[in-house]
Amino acid sequence: MATPPLTNSRTEPDGSPTVRVLTYNIRSMRDDTTALARIVTACAPDLVLIQEAPRFFRWRKKLARLAAETGQVILTGGGTAAGPAILCGLRATVERTEDVLLPLTPGLHRRGLATAVVRFGAARVGVVSTHLSLNAAERRTHGELLMDRVTALGTEHVIVGGDLNERPEGPVFRQLATRLQDCRTTAPWGGDLTSPAHAPRQRIDAVFASKGIEVLGAGVPLDLPGVTGDDLRAATDHLPVLAALRIPV
Repeated sequence: MATPPLTNSRTEPDGSPTVRVLTYNIRSMRDDTTALARIVTACAPDLVLIQEAPRFFRWRKKLARLAAETGQVILTGGGTAAGPAILCGLRATVERTEDVLLPLTPGLHRRGLATAVVRFGAARVGVVSTHLSLNAAERRTHGELLMDRVTALGTEHVIVGGDLNERPEGPVFRQLATRLQDCRTTAPWGGDLTSPAHAPRQRIDAVFASKGIEVLGAGVPLDLPGVTGDDLRAATDHLPVLAALRIPV
């Protein structure tokens, strides 16, 4: 299986950049962090949309270590967003960031969003990392707030990545796929199922992009050079989704 289609320069003659976006639930880095770093590095992402980033004891130090080991920098999120985070490569110019805590349902975990507006050359894009609830009612409420936040970013182009805790036939997944492109459906590449990592049987992790963005390929990087099955099973309990996107200017 080839890598997702990318131009050699990652920039078209008209200035439209091609970027790699990786979404990944890393289970608070409780597993094999060396394997995790190898996978992220092999994917060569421009944006890493993380779910379940460390958010308690020394969480900043742990997230900074992952960023340093994978050639990324911390853009936003982590403990301040109740788990979602965004890392980025040096191609990205950061315009603004905001961590959003979603309404807390008594007895359930706090949820949040990591959001940013970044530029790749002349292309400006809003970015959101999300991890939706296991509870169906809370998930629907937070899904509506997620779409409100996408609108509030005020950018023509938007990328959303996350662990939705819901399959494509679910109401929140379908709502996102109506407003945005489900990148895996638009341009399938690599693997499909994302959870659990040791024996995947469902697709609950996804990258979405606004409809003006060209999706070149999206899926689980099963046979990407530098990514092994052993590392995928050891790094965390989810499989990552990698998307190659061309953003018009």
